[in-house]
Amino acid sequence: MKVLILFTGIKPGNNNSGFDQGFVIIYCMRLFVLLPRVPYPLEKGDKLRAFYQIKELSKNNEIILCALNSISKLDKQKAFRELQPYCRSINFIDLPWYGILWNLFTAFLKGIPIQSGYFYSCRAKRKVDKLIEEYKPDHVYCQLVRTAEYFIKSDLPKTIDYQDVFSYGLKRRYDKANLLFKPIYKMEYKRLLKYENKVFDCFDNKTIISYPDQKLIDHPQREKIHIIPNGVDHDFFSPMERKKEYDLVFAGNMAYPPNVDAASFLVKDIMPLVWKKKPDATILLAGASPDRRVLALKGNNVVVSGWMDDIRDAYSSARVFIAPMRIGTGLQNKLLEAMSMRIPSITTKLANDALKAEDGKEVLIGNDANSLAKNILNLLNDKKHYSEIADNGYNFVNTEYSWEESTAKLEKIMRT
Repeated sequence: MKVLILFTGIKPGNNNSGFDQGFVIIYCMRLFVLLPRVPYPLEKGDKLRAFYQIKELSKNNEIILCALNSISKLDKQKAFRELQPYCRSINFIDLPWYGILWNLFTAFLKGIPIQSGYFYSCRAKRKVDKLIEEYKPDHVYCQLVRTAEYFIKSDLPKTIDYQDVFSYGLKRRYDKANLLFKPIYKMEYKRLLKYENKVFDCFDNKTIISYPDQKLIDHPQREKIHIIPNGVDHDFFSPMERKKEYDLVFAGNMAYPPNVDAASFLVKDIMPLVWKKKPDATILLAGASPDRRVLALKGNNVVVSGWMDDIRDAYSSARVFIAPMRIGTGLQNKLLEAMSMRIPSITTKLANDALKAEDGKEVLIGNDANSLAKNILNLLNDKKHYSEIADNGYNFVNTEYSWEESTAKLEKIMRT
């Protein structure tokens, strides 16, 4: 659908009135957005990315949202209310557990990745096809290879958002897995590697969250994948004045394996070195659905909060934010949010490769327990250094990370 918007001009011209009439043409696309999860609440990175991209894309386009849902306790009415201002049509397609079991079995037989099979069903495909027939979109936007199977054979103009490199994430988990799970991870890794290549060749446009992730896609033309970073809602994640109850905070979805690994690494390996110098140092592990391994970390100096209605309370309650990531891919939203709240932050090279902050100026980087513990003690003991890292990190994310700018780039790609 194309819309022509005219603006009367107020500029010098050569006509009889002395002014020319100016106009602007805006082409309004009808976008069909397919997501593997309902993008609310925003406790996961893919949901947060989808929500803000939809919000920005809706300014110039019609959004037909179709989100798959495997969560029985999802508050659909609340999710609908949050998304309704940005979408012409909102459609949630439930994936019941018994259907998922069949989908997994079918995926295993077909040789496609298990996680793609988890989100694909013939029943859901019929509903998606019906929506396509009804709304006749100009462009289809699929988030993650988990949804690619729905449009892999479609002739519609389409864009796939890899976001993260799932195959490489599985490889890292395989390297750390016990003998029982190694064969499963190895099988899924090989399937994902092959499937990511297949998806590349079947979609018109490909996007990903960072340059390091782009380099991990095993395709000879991977440089054609567009880099679309995440942004930060700087109005929401802004500095807050409140009493500091903890020395350190690590936040995120605490059921996500890379976060579970990071939390364990922090409490079991890093903090014993800190406690030798500062025995009263306290930690808050904040985030939804804490895994049993995270819950087991609770102690006199370690608090596990579970779900928080406002994650800003976690960030602002601590003096320092730390993300000691050892596995996983993509850009860490938790770092962007903490830095946007002027919380001095510590992380690893793995996470900073996507962030691209300057070590020692905008963030502190360590790659083992000793160097990370040293960075923690430096910030807790040096007020000047603390303030410099906090201010520089704040200025960095406010300059480099914007949902408006990154989504404008995405929209431009879709229009070409």
